[in-house]
Amino acid sequence: MSNTYIKSLPEQIGQTVRIQGWVTHFRSSGKIHFIILRDGTGVVQCVVAGTGVSQVGFSQWEEIGTETAISVEGLVRADPRSPMGVEISATEIGLQGQSLDYPIAPKEHGTDFLMAHRHLWIRSPRQASILRIRATIVRAIRGFLDSHGFIVADPPILTPAAAEGTTTLFGIDYFGDPAYLSQSGQLYMEALAMALGRVYSFGPTFRAEKSKTRRHLTEFWMVEPEMAFVEFEENLRWQEQLVEFVVAQVLGECGDDLLSIGRDLAPLRRVKAPFPRITYDQALGRLADLNMEIPWGEDLGAPHETALAEQFDRPVFITHFPTKLKAFYMQPDALRPEVVLAADLLAPEGYGEIVGGSQRIHELSLLEDRLTEHQLSPEVYSWYLDLRRYGSVPHSGFGMGLERVVAWIAGLDHVRETTAFARTLNRVWP
Repeated sequence: MSNTYIKSLPEQIGQTVRIQGWVTHFRSSGKIHFIILRDGTGVVQCVVAGTGVSQVGFSQWEEIGTETAISVEGLVRADPRSPMGVEISATEIGLQGQSLDYPIAPKEHGTDFLMAHRHLWIRSPRQASILRIRATIVRAIRGFLDSHGFIVADPPILTPAAAEGTTTLFGIDYFGDPAYLSQSGQLYMEALAMALGRVYSFGPTFRAEKSKTRRHLTEFWMVEPEMAFVEFEENLRWQEQLVEFVVAQVLGECGDDLLSIGRDLAPLRRVKAPFPRITYDQALGRLADLNMEIPWGEDLGAPHETALAEQFDRPVFITHFPTKLKAFYMQPDALRPEVVLAADLLAPEGYGEIVGGSQRIHELSLLEDRLTEHQLSPEVYSWYLDLRRYGSVPHSGFGMGLERVVAWIAGLDHVRETTAFARTLNRVWP
């Protein structure tokens, strides 16, 4: 008999099936035994009544501990009390892999304990729901970009130079030469945009930030679209359309998972483009009204971002940052060169920046000046300067941090739950 996934059981009422999975709960009531089984697609109760049920591979019911892997054959019956609407009347139970003294119990565990047992913690219903939500977000991002003519391309992970600040690089010895783990594929995506028009990359990036906040990981995934012949305003429209689409897809496909982890869906239903926009100057004015005044030219911190986002019911763009705050490649505003055509998209509910983007400098002489100002080597960036020598055009792009988007959409307190095995300042195991 072939195996059946639990999620398909409601379609097989009245049929005899074989399922395989892991035991989440087991209890006995006289001669009746109840096994709750999960297989990654769903959860179902298996009822073992009487002594005539075949037991393969074990002799005592006590051998079925939490997370024991078993197979079950039996009849699928309708059960309106079950979340699945069905249960299985078992006729044969087979032991696949025993599990005794499972270390994670239905009680309070400390964060350090759970992170040290992350390889097991991801089996819990909450963590499995989060990982399904993450997978849906990834699929939605790719689906949106693919359907709008973006071509996926892969920049290198090992790079000879920085795209952002040089203080957050993980350096390595590359056969005697210095190299770094990529903190962004953007510079390479600009080159690919000049070849293919609209492109995006989706992969891991690395930041050696000594941060212990709930928003930061040292390894995270980022989607980075880059577009030729696109200027600042059109860049913002692409960002808000993508975010709106992703949220709608997750609401449509993962409503049950969101509710199971306690997410209030009302704020997500309000995520509709266009998103409000305020300039950096306007942001400082709003902060001053809240007695959170900061000098012009200083960056916004997490408390400032939260205070600003609380004034809106959907994501909000902060635009036109001081030039000195942003990376060397960002295009200055022609009417006000002390600010750049850049924007950060802040998520509601205190989740901070989820997207950062800008129009890129397309003039060779201006980019050369910026490299000098930032004390960056023209030789190292010679290939990047070539993009301005041979058919340069206005172009724009942005980066969306996957883990922050997952944290926001799922309503999580910390980004460490947004990925299977989080890498933080003090954790690189398991």
